[in-house]
Amino acid sequence: MNATGATALEAVLRRDRLIVAASLAVLTMIAWAYILWLARSMNSDGMAMQGMDDASFDVMMMSGFRSWTTTEFAVTMLMWVVMMIGMMTPSAAPMILLYARVGRHGEVQGKPLAATGFFVAGYFLAWTAFACAATLGQWALESTLLLTPMMTSASGIFSGVTLIAVGLFQWTPLKDVCLRQCQAPVMFIHLHGGFRRDPLGSIALGFRHGIYCIGCCWALMGLLFIGGVMNVLWIAAVAIFVLAEKLVARGRWFSRLSGVGLCLTGLWLLGATIL
Repeated sequence: MNATGATALEAVLRRDRLIVAASLAVLTMIAWAYILWLARSMNSDGMAMQGMDDASFDVMMMSGFRSWTTTEFAVTMLMWVVMMIGMMTPSAAPMILLYARVGRHGEVQGKPLAATGFFVAGYFLAWTAFACAATLGQWALESTLLLTPMMTSASGIFSGVTLIAVGLFQWTPLKDVCLRQCQAPVMFIHLHGGFRRDPLGSIALGFRHGIYCIGCCWALMGLLFIGGVMNVLWIAAVAIFVLAEKLVARGRWFSRLSGVGLCLTGLWLLGATIL
């Protein structure tokens, strides 16, 4: 390649991080637009339920709602997948942008990496698996009447126990290990053999990074069952907390302090419910 061609290629590649960042922003906005649309639909259903008399509502609760169809399971899982994309894309952005930057240098040196999209696909493949598990969890909670038709907690005891469990998890070694991997992209890449040049290897690396993120955040996602799976403000609050936890330097004090707060809130809620 002549000097002019190399300069043109370098100029294009310099823009790749901007392109990747813009793509991540668009992906996040699309996911949140879907969440807002779905939440509005749920609110419309909720207004209809508010018009029901107490006897009708009690009958609905006692009936355990109704069995999910395959379509309803698929729609609910899609909801969880999109919600995870909207919540986790911002906190995954540093790692993805690092991949794009290293890929740019590799391209200039004639040693290109697999496209960034493969790494992103692997990352969200892991969260898709989590979305499936969350869908099964929601089905189990609804079938045992622990969730209301609006997908919020129907039990103060369940809410209190969940808050305490999440708070305790914030102090566990598993949380420490996974959070360190998420907070330090360069360390993660170094420990796991570097970026991959083949698509399958890149997908696998992205999947592994996604597993660490799940290990760090899965308990926090349980908070959605308390404040409301389709409560947009609550979803945003959990997403902001996850982002802050990964970006705050010395984030362990942040996690542990929040764990204490969650435990105290859970104990208060249990006391208020039982007494």
